[in-house]
Amino acid sequence: MAWWKAWVEQEGIAVKGSSHFNLDPDAETLYKAMKGIGTNEQAITDILTKRSNVQRQEIAKSFKAQFGKDLTETLKSELSGNFERLMVALMYPPYRYEAKEMYDAMKGLGTKEGVIIEILASRTKNQLREIMKAYEEDFGSKLEEDIQADTSGYLERILVCLLQGSRDDVSGFVDPALALQDAQDLFAAGEKIHGTDEMKFITILTTRSATHLMRVFEEYEKIANKSIEDSIKSETHGSLEEVMLTVVKCTQNLHSYFAERLYYAMKGAGTRDGTLIRNIVSRSEIDLNLIKGQFKKMYGQSLSSKIAEDTSGDYRNALLNLVGSEL
Repeated sequence: MAWWKAWVEQEGIAVKGSSHFNLDPDAETLYKAMKGIGTNEQAITDILTKRSNVQRQEIAKSFKAQFGKDLTETLKSELSGNFERLMVALMYPPYRYEAKEMYDAMKGLGTKEGVIIEILASRTKNQLREIMKAYEEDFGSKLEEDIQADTSGYLERILVCLLQGSRDDVSGFVDPALALQDAQDLFAAGEKIHGTDEMKFITILTTRSATHLMRVFEEYEKIANKSIEDSIKSETHGSLEEVMLTVVKCTQNLHSYFAERLYYAMKGAGTRDGTLIRNIVSRSEIDLNLIKGQFKKMYGQSLSSKIAEDTSGDYRNALLNLVGSEL
């Protein structure tokens, strides 16, 4: 069924780039759009949201060769607000972008733990390896050491365990006896005792494959008469609860998890634009179309209609271009 997997992966990609790609004219159009007084935001949107990331990197090289300027820095100087933030995000190679998001989440006062949790719990071990490499190259320090410096206790431990990439994300093999044992161990570490053995939860959630964990969660519900999510909510709190629940959600349905992230980024007063931008940009060439399908199923409206309601101007137009049409 390799052909089916490849077809699904291809169908998930929302931004496939231009089939008639010509980098030099694209670079020239961008230069003219930002030259002199005023900026042609529509021209910038039309090019950067309709090219793949690889194509954008080629355009940046042509821009530098033709005009002697760094395209990303030019965008920063000519644009502003969320539109600038989105266009600049599109210019980063994927792993460098995610490394930057991790760095930004930890620098300065306070830590945006939600960003770190989202990235570490939802990426494959190969993706995490590339993010760590990009982080060290771009910021001169090890991601693991920075996480350890910025967090503490069980939260630090589970984040470091996730970063190790010990989970088997390829094999679909499940050992029923081990799954039952894991479920019994989780029950013994939480519901069965006064207090919680957090390390038992951390070890199982961060080292078992998704297919194995799905079986563990089924067995757990039979033993505990409640879902693993309900037990995590009653046994933990704060950021540790958030990261454990995120691992469970990503295990059960990764596309539903991202649909939920996008929905809550736009729910209520104000829009959490960082979350909105990061998830649309980072999933646009992976599985954004599949996330769109889950969004419609879960919330009864299309992702594009929700974006149209909650954003405005050039920023909205660019987001809608990336999301693409929805039937």
